[in-house]
Amino acid sequence: MKSVKPGRGPSAMGAIGALFAAIFGVIWTAAAASMGAPPFFCLFGVVFVIIGIIQAIYNFKNATGKNRYSEFDIVDSREEPDPLAQRLGLEQEDTVPNGSEADSGDFRYCPYCGARLGEGFTFCGKCGKRLPEEP
Repeated sequence: MKSVKPGRGPSAMGAIGALFAAIFGVIWTAAAASMGAPPFFCLFGVVFVIIGIIQAIYNFKNATGKNRYSEFDIVDSREEPDPLAQRLGLEQEDTVPNGSEADSGDFRYCPYCGARLGEGFTFCGKCGKRLPEEP
């Protein structure tokens, strides 16, 4: 079964962006407190810092972990299982019933948008991007 996972590069960039957001939250909180702003302005900065730290940890784990949560990259369950399915105890089927289109191997997936493609496609019918050559 194919699942979609975030790429390591975008996850690393998300972690860096989240750290910048947390730093912004610290600056916001310090500025609001030093200007005598109402407490909810300071609380907004604290919440911003907490969310930034949580997002940084999540994205860092996706960038460095072997089993990443499904979102963007298309991988086969034999390459990398879906950790959410494992955590929930859901079984993933690795086999497809006989006689199906998947067994015959006459389709593949677009690496950019995940659309299902037929054999011999040069461009994706959904996103229009040129597809890489098959090995």
